[in-house]
Amino acid sequence: MAGTESPLGRVVLVTGKEEFLSERTVSAARAAVRRADPESELSESPASALTLSTFGELAAPSLFSSVRCVVVRGIEDLPEESVDGLLAYAAAPAEDVALVLVHGGGAKGSGVLTKLRKLPAVTEHKSAEVKAWEFAGFVVAEVKAHGGRIDKEAAQALVDAVGQNLRALAAAADQLTADADGRPLDLELVRRYFGGRAEGKAYAIADAALAGERQASLEELRWALSTGMSATYVTSAMAGSTRSLAKYVGAPKNLREADLAAAAGVPPWKLKQLRQQSRGWTEAGLARAIRAVAQADADVKGAASDASYTLERLVLTITALREPR
Repeated sequence: MAGTESPLGRVVLVTGKEEFLSERTVSAARAAVRRADPESELSESPASALTLSTFGELAAPSLFSSVRCVVVRGIEDLPEESVDGLLAYAAAPAEDVALVLVHGGGAKGSGVLTKLRKLPAVTEHKSAEVKAWEFAGFVVAEVKAHGGRIDKEAAQALVDAVGQNLRALAAAADQLTADADGRPLDLELVRRYFGGRAEGKAYAIADAALAGERQASLEELRWALSTGMSATYVTSAMAGSTRSLAKYVGAPKNLREADLAAAAGVPPWKLKQLRQQSRGWTEAGLARAIRAVAQADADVKGAASDASYTLERLVLTITALREPR
């Protein structure tokens, strides 16, 4: 809600499934009331426990302050017998009270919402779920709100690294803007701070698949995708790990460790893992795995309608190509 808008004498209706945005609106209303009166009282209640008497107690002036901010959460669970009383109050709210009603989204309680929306004293703030293509725009807006600037490429890189979690993205945008000290946020800065997160998760998925740990790889993949990791990070890590393993399998094993690591294109500490992974792989199997990764990479970049399905199928293919020993 706007920083100059006072919620006193009004009803703030917060609707939608995006909890982070809803909580921001609630916090902004509370902050506005506190600015109007530092001694104001803040209270809240679940709608399921709201009766005419309890609501009267919440909204009534206290011995300490007549200015109050009352938050009622879960309006979709408001008891039927309390609906008329809430609507009657919302039609003529007290001047020194800010009433914040939070609805979690969905069809339940839609009848009450329809009636509330018709009242002049009710201002609705929608917290709709953010679509995948909107997260970069959210980052741009966050950085701008902190007085900084970030281009779309850097914003998307931050989303890829941190995931599609608004709370985490907001914190990351705040941190980067503060540390940039007035400089525009570019791709290099984002990668310096957060680039390792996404790559690390993606390589954990790839390493588990190449080791034949099907369930572990699928669990890592599903968790990563649920946090908003870009599918291309996974295919990139799969491609890199598979190529390294193929180079290791095809290299002469009488080389010194340093030379063997150089032939495989990995640091020496990685050789132990490659050695363990290689026990279930043949050169023919790895060649087929590389082709499967290339196909999956092409699919997630445009040909496939469901990236999650494509990546899960890739994990199943990779683990099936590995021969148990």
